[in-house]
Amino acid sequence: MASTPEELSINYTEDGVDVVKELDKVILSKGAWTTILFRYQDWDRGKSTYGPDKYSIRRYQKRSGEYQQKSKFNISSRDQAKAIIEALQGWMED
Repeated sequence: MASTPEELSINYTEDGVDVVKELDKVILSKGAWTTILFRYQDWDRGKSTYGPDKYSIRRYQKRSGEYQQKSKFNISSRDQAKAIIEALQGWMED
């Protein structure tokens, strides 16, 4: 387990293959509750290649010195990500 937000990752390896490959992350908040936005790709076994970029917002709680994931929201496509960005930008202009 991770003891700092910088150590948190969504990389996942199975049978020697990185089935979830983290490309980038932005730590949105730190503290007892930490929020991180990840950019990642899933391995497509059928095509033997990585799929399109995906995004995930994850919340972690620090207990006994270690971070534990408590919730997540996966943004499954570029179109969904753009819609979220547009909504947030619209609200920020108000």
